Amino acid sequence: MRPAERLTRRDLLRTATAALAAAALPTTARSTIAQPGGPTMETRPIPSTGEPLPVIGLGTWQTFDVGRGQADRAPLRAVLRGLFDAGGRAIDSSPMYGRAEAVVGDLLRGTPDAARAFVATKVWTRGRAEGEAAIAESERRMGGRLDLGQVHNLLDVEAHLPTLRAWKQAGRLRYLGITHYARSAFGELERLLRTEPLDFVQVPYSAASREAEARLLPLARDRGVAVIVMRPFEEGALFQQVRGRPVPAWAIEAGAPSWAQLFLRFILAHPAVTLVIPATANPAHLADDVAAGHGPALDESQRKRLLAELAK
Repeated sequence: MRPAERLTRRDLLRTATAALAAAALPTTARSTIAQPGGPTMETRPIPSTGEPLPVIGLGTWQTFDVGRGQADRAPLRAVLRGLFDAGGRAIDSSPMYGRAEAVVGDLLRGTPDAARAFVATKVWTRGRAEGEAAIAESERRMGGRLDLGQVHNLLDVEAHLPTLRAWKQAGRLRYLGITHYARSAFGELERLLRTEPLDFVQVPYSAASREAEARLLPLARDRGVAVIVMRPFEEGALFQQVRGRPVPAWAIEAGAPSWAQLFLRFILAHPAVTLVIPATANPAHLADDVAAGHGPALDESQRKRLLAELAK
């Protein structure tokens, strides 16, 4: 999340009532999880195995690219703690994200959460040998194990998919996938979904950018491929669009007391979506995000009402 987005979200959260704000605090999320038999975060099965995966995870683009200082890392430690306390597991990174992989690995190493985490990263280089070395380095940085390996932005995808598949067969990866941030690459993503045995595809999708709905999401569902949604807030642009406007009463009644939860529940309403990975370095924003995994997704009429709100 960029600094402008953090400021915008802070402003939006301040406009909520005290009661609604309290619902998003980390202590509230933790208390509900801690109660025996109490509610837990919604999970959806990874189609290729049936393994349940909590629907809200954590992206690390920009937010986890920090140094070793305590002041830099303390908020990130709290963010990870909040994710796990709320029932989340998935953490997504990449060597493209500067020091993010190493920071994730350092913060998880030696903690009880290390075994619970669903660790995902990407290969982002050219050449098969270079890719093998890069994946091995990512494995080392992120604590010695990886759950999901992805080809980042389809860079040299034909060279890297065989490597990821060999790692999966050898037990060093459990899943493999592909990613791209650009809508212009959706055609190539579709081609690979049709021709390659994949476990995951990661794409941008939000209430403001719905191109994936046309063919990509239905195809992933038909092919039994899990969908990870990146950039659910359009890098803060959605918050800017509604800045100064209260959350609609109908959304609060539907269990979404913040814009962030409303935007996330819009995405989770699509049946092809398995996981959403908002990125943040702010523990309060993390608490707000993970709360979206503890309530119902929007129905079709509510999705249309949100789109109407954004069109104002």
